[in-house]
Amino acid sequence: MAMTAKPLYKHLSQQITAYAPEEAREMAFMLLDHYFGLRKADVLSDKSLPANRTEPDWNQIISRLNNQEPIQHVIGTTIFCGLEFEVSPDVLIPRPETEDLVRLIMHDFADRADPIEAGPVQVLDMGTGSGCLAVTLARFLPTSIVTAWDVSEKALSMARRNAENLHAEVTFENQDLLSIPATDTRKFDCIVSNPPYVTRSEAAQMDRNVLDYEPDVALFVEDSDPLIFYKAVADYSKAHLNADGACYVEINERFGEATRQVFEERGFRQIQVYRDIHGKDRSIRATF
Repeated sequence: MAMTAKPLYKHLSQQITAYAPEEAREMAFMLLDHYFGLRKADVLSDKSLPANRTEPDWNQIISRLNNQEPIQHVIGTTIFCGLEFEVSPDVLIPRPETEDLVRLIMHDFADRADPIEAGPVQVLDMGTGSGCLAVTLARFLPTSIVTAWDVSEKALSMARRNAENLHAEVTFENQDLLSIPATDTRKFDCIVSNPPYVTRSEAAQMDRNVLDYEPDVALFVEDSDPLIFYKAVADYSKAHLNADGACYVEINERFGEATRQVFEERGFRQIQVYRDIHGKDRSIRATF
């Protein structure tokens, strides 16, 4: 086995054949970073591999990748907003696009940094999955009090581990967005959600590394009611947002205007649709 980074990087890149060459190269970088702590600059400068390293089973790793298992599952983690989150087939792998929600919220609540003057920011994450939004906001908004819901106990278990590993204080609750008890009278300053929004008919255009390895419950909605979760989020937000609070959701690019109308029909007056780096409708911010 190679004693320096570049030959190993080239070997891995060439053996990962299920993806385009540029994707394979990025995966090789990720593997060397995860297992040996070598950054891209270390690899390109052909830095020596750690002398006390434990070699993983590269053949098994390459086999899993060539079977289109997500690399995040192979190494067990992914990076979201600079934080390392544990992931598995029990949760949706956090996407870079979802980081836009964190940036929006951080921008809006930057003036709430003084807890004595403004009070804590009460945050609710509806459908937390890995906990990426809840944990990141708990870390980056130090005055926040964060609650996170999910219908899956397996997802909640992973979210709790991520909160513990990242030293974030989050209250996790098992709650179905579609059956919220009427006895809930809590109020929040910020409600955020990245609910299931991929329609079943869109599955035919999706890659195996998503369809075969990520949870259906976190991905799909029926074509007959593709905005069902947004209606639930908007209904709850209408009753449970403080007067100067805001609701933030990630959306299906096909339903930007339709999702905006869901919030408008429920009395929200300032509704902004934001596009992602690819120019596609990707998130909404709604206030009264």
